[in-house]
Amino acid sequence: MQMHRDPAEERPEAEDMENKDILVIGCGNVLLGDDGLGPAAVKYLEAKGGLPRDAGLVDAGTGIRKLLFNIVLAEKKPKRIVIIDAIDAGKKPGEVFEIDLEGIPAVKSDDFSMHQIPTSNMLKELRDECGVDVRVIAVQVESIPSVLKTGLSAPVAAALDEVRRLVIQRLKDKG
Repeated sequence: MQMHRDPAEERPEAEDMENKDILVIGCGNVLLGDDGLGPAAVKYLEAKGGLPRDAGLVDAGTGIRKLLFNIVLAEKKPKRIVIIDAIDAGKKPGEVFEIDLEGIPAVKSDDFSMHQIPTSNMLKELRDECGVDVRVIAVQVESIPSVLKTGLSAPVAAALDEVRRLVIQRLKDKG
């Protein structure tokens, strides 16, 4: 008899997170199709490589708020955080773009993703009060299913290489 594997069990641990100057955090729910972009991007980045040694990859799943809360309270904070998430901003499915923290849509404030207002406030606090450079890289979803469905749509899956390119570019930025 084959046991069902919980996708959360396959996530890389956030080991040595406190020793990293840069954190790349993928967030989203792998059970809701395109919303699982963040975790898929973390796996893609891990497989393809090319990140600096001082960068840590974290699959936050739907637990971004707890992770950010721990970072806010930590004695040593990263210098830069890059969040990867899927959103519906009315763009072409699979389009990769950056959003300013003030531009995080309130439309998704009722779900379990990064877009919740308390999470947005923690990101702003990290930026404004703690001096952490916070970047958000987003991909336009094709759709978010109303029932459980794993896997990314073709346009969102095709965007993973562009997400990787943009993440690496942002990690090289000087501020």
